Amino acid sequence: MSESFKIGDTLSFLNNPRNLANKRQADARSGDFNEIYFKSDEENLIKQADRCLDCGNPYCEWKCPLHNFIPNWLDMVTHGQFEQAASLMHATNPLPEICGRVCPQDRLCEQACTLNTGLGAVTIGAIEKNIADQAIAHNWRPDLSAVKSLNKSVAVIGAGPAGLGCAELLTRNGVKVVVYDKYPEIGGLLTFGIPGFKLEKSILIKRREFLQDIGVEFKLNTEIGIDISIKQLQQDYDSLFLGMGTYKAVDGNLAGKDLPNVIQSLDYLIGNINQQKSYQMDKCYYDLKGKEVIVLGGGDTAMDCVRSAIRQQAASVKCVYRKNEAAMPGSKTEVQNAKEEGVQFIFNLQPTEITPEGVAFERTDFDELKHKDKTVFLNSDKVVLAFGFRANPAQWFDEAAIKTTDNGLIQTKQTLQTTNKKIYAGGDMVSGADLVVTAIAQGREAAKNILSDFGLVDD
Repeated sequence: MSESFKIGDTLSFLNNPRNLANKRQADARSGDFNEIYFKSDEENLIKQADRCLDCGNPYCEWKCPLHNFIPNWLDMVTHGQFEQAASLMHATNPLPEICGRVCPQDRLCEQACTLNTGLGAVTIGAIEKNIADQAIAHNWRPDLSAVKSLNKSVAVIGAGPAGLGCAELLTRNGVKVVVYDKYPEIGGLLTFGIPGFKLEKSILIKRREFLQDIGVEFKLNTEIGIDISIKQLQQDYDSLFLGMGTYKAVDGNLAGKDLPNVIQSLDYLIGNINQQKSYQMDKCYYDLKGKEVIVLGGGDTAMDCVRSAIRQQAASVKCVYRKNEAAMPGSKTEVQNAKEEGVQFIFNLQPTEITPEGVAFERTDFDELKHKDKTVFLNSDKVVLAFGFRANPAQWFDEAAIKTTDNGLIQTKQTLQTTNKKIYAGGDMVSGADLVVTAIAQGREAAKNILSDFGLVDD
């Protein structure tokens, strides 16, 4: 520790400015799919954690959907108590190393930080990521030796954030949990939708090993309704939880959406990751090397697509959004990273038609004094649609007496119990496409209610 630094300095938030993790230079990182941020050293983690004001009413904690004990584990980090900090993180969040990487902290905990009024928010996400990484690297595990088996079992369908959140909390409370997923690895879109430069796939493998160590069983490459029936699961388990996400692409009924030069964002991302990791899934690989690429959309999925196309050495990559930059729903950090890597952003253009030669648009900010034409045409070889996802109910929902809303989302009570009393659901298939941390929170909430059904209240 440098001599000039003193733990507990009441002016630490001034004497130690907000210091984000260093990242690789754009020209170096844009040639591969490895994570772009360097690991922070312990001294920097301590300094950044010590900037926390320990507010009497921690806005960061309340803004977090999981209500993580942020000021508490920041204080532990300040005093070098990394294992204790990791344990406290895991008390509310089963995936802290993932949330530290993919959560939009600039819209959640860090936005709510008292220091975000001009002095620079505490780097909560980076600290969470680094401490959670230490926990996995050192095989820190919770002590569950005192947990008594409830002689109850739950099948979790879907190994994404909601499913993992539910499975982990149930296991901590003595329930036997088996997680089923049709994909060859856990994570759902964490593994198959988010590129490696944001979340390296080895992180998910280590998390699976962690969950297996505490008692969660996984049955992968297993699709409900094909490899095993929903009826069989209902017979074999005391309760079920559905966390299958939303995978059906929104195409906006855009003219030309079915042309050969059009790619759906999720098809593009899954195909790319499948090819990189040799998962041998039946997915098409789209190589955009040398292509003029347009990505339509302004969310985090669009950022994943444009940054992937850059790494595939596309000739040019344009992200076109119908509103202005301030209205983009994606992470501001991801937009900045994309700009650094060479993505061109074009705003206030509403797509009206895709042709084999490119995309036609109308200006949403048309001003006769500023613009010659209300319409614009941009040439391209490939067009990626990143308009988001919607629900795609399973064929066996009717058999299981699971009702859905008009837009395909599962109907649940406030407890997240479906119209089948034995089955709970959470995540995107209940709330619509949302954040990873929100899905985790719903999985945990469902787990608490399942435990209540079993006669146990989670502590």
